[in-house]
Amino acid sequence: MGKDVRWSKVISYAGAFIAFLIGSGFATGQEVLQYFSGYGLSGILGVLVVFLLFLYVGADFILTGQQMRFEKGNDIYRYYCGNVIGTFYDYFSIAFIYMSFIVMIGGAGATINQQYGLPVSFGGIMIGILAVSTVIFGLGRIVDIIGKIGPAIVVLTIFLGISAILKNPSGIAAANDIIPELTMKRASTNWFYAAGSYVGFCMLWLAAFMAAMGKTSISKREALMGSSFGALGFSVGLVIITLGIMANIGQLAGTMVPSLILAENISPMLAIVFSFIVVAGIYTTSVPLLWQVVARFAEEKTNRFRLLTVVLAVIGVFIGLRVPFDTLVNIIYVINGYVGILLLGFMIVKRVRVSVLNK
Repeated sequence: MGKDVRWSKVISYAGAFIAFLIGSGFATGQEVLQYFSGYGLSGILGVLVVFLLFLYVGADFILTGQQMRFEKGNDIYRYYCGNVIGTFYDYFSIAFIYMSFIVMIGGAGATINQQYGLPVSFGGIMIGILAVSTVIFGLGRIVDIIGKIGPAIVVLTIFLGISAILKNPSGIAAANDIIPELTMKRASTNWFYAAGSYVGFCMLWLAAFMAAMGKTSISKREALMGSSFGALGFSVGLVIITLGIMANIGQLAGTMVPSLILAENISPMLAIVFSFIVVAGIYTTSVPLLWQVVARFAEEKTNRFRLLTVVLAVIGVFIGLRVPFDTLVNIIYVINGYVGILLLGFMIVKRVRVSVLNK
């Protein structure tokens, strides 16, 4: 590959991409249930749409960051949309990212509560403390930490999904007949809109963070490989856990943390182990979410940055522990996802304009 590609960085970028997207919704299975498994076999088409769009937006975000070297990652919105709409997306994305941090708190609380019977507040406060401690170290440390944890979580999640499929393979074929009779929250009225909403809210997470990562890359190839491997790894994990939940949809519909039930079906000990994995997945997403919000208003390593980190974490924990986790996912992710997917249109228009000007 030459000196323009550092494999350690490629793996780190891919791992950070994956870890950032795992979060409480993916790791708990709640997000997968509402966006993909809840639509039966059509949900697999949704995963394919998500993969193709992630390939595009991930590459565009990180390459744009690598080329433009934005002073702040959020400047990427003005690059795509102009000053007026870009400013709207800047502030909207920060508000949504903070709301997503609140979802992480709810996910941690629900996981600890379901597995161990401990108060919901225990898990939420624990993630709040871990997030504050890590954010104060700064972005470079964050990428290193979550880049290493992310791939490990995906591997273990894939194992859980495969085991769930093998335990009840006939459940996948029967899912389309069972699902209409079940009561569960879904992201949209059909699988295609759900996939679009999913990519939309993920874009609002990824844009500024990946632009900041791209700034640390030494070449386009290095940045592109990192984002592409990240999109592929995440999508493979997504399709397998989607099928695993689908195979057991009758048992999982309406539950807060479907993945823990899948683990319990295999072994009570695995459920305990996986509860730690879920919390690790929540941690890897809550950290960069909180960092993005704080970094928008304060310089890293300053007293203002540290104080704002603590204050926003405390407020997030307070709110996140007072709304049911599945409701947080259904309201915050879905509504913001539709606003986020509009950004894709601006990205495509900008890329066409740049291509025309360069001819």
